[in-house]
Amino acid sequence: MQEDILIKISYKIKESRKNKKITVQQLADQSNVSKGLISQIENNRTVPSLPVLMNIIQALQLDLKDFFKDLSHDDQSQQVFVIKAKNYKPFEKETSRGFQYKRIFTHNLNGGPVDFILLTLKKGAVRNKIVHTDAYEYKYVIKGKLSYQIDGREYILDEGDSLFFDGRLGHKPANIGTSEAMMLVMYYFTTKRD
Repeated sequence: MQEDILIKISYKIKESRKNKKITVQQLADQSNVSKGLISQIENNRTVPSLPVLMNIIQALQLDLKDFFKDLSHDDQSQQVFVIKAKNYKPFEKETSRGFQYKRIFTHNLNGGPVDFILLTLKKGAVRNKIVHTDAYEYKYVIKGKLSYQIDGREYILDEGDSLFFDGRLGHKPANIGTSEAMMLVMYYFTTKRD
């Protein structure tokens, strides 16, 4: 199973849960797993085992055939992709107030999948805790002013600045500007890490 499909599975689980108005805790209880594991799966921070995935699908009362039918691989021979703004998919990645994510594009490249996100941070938005991801992360500030704490060090980013780092380092952003901030974020998930 390719990692780009895993990103789609994570998204589909979260969307199905939200559409059915089930909390993360309720889904965890019904799937016989921890709330933390459901959260990690939904945020593409871990890969569920097959038994866990089947328990989640069953707990969501989804038909297996319907769940997997549109999870095919992207056509690797395609060279040009056009994604219209109306097709950007909003999703919730964390519970921190003022963080709004929109998935622009996910595709498997040689070495691993990439995930492109537009992240809007409301004025004063700050992540509650330090996080770690299994991806290299690239951030480009479209508008606003941000503080980024990475591995205990603070970086100040203004409009037009960019940042690249290994997401395994503890990190957390904050909007320190006087208005809403927006970033283009790219996650590069690679199976081979130095």
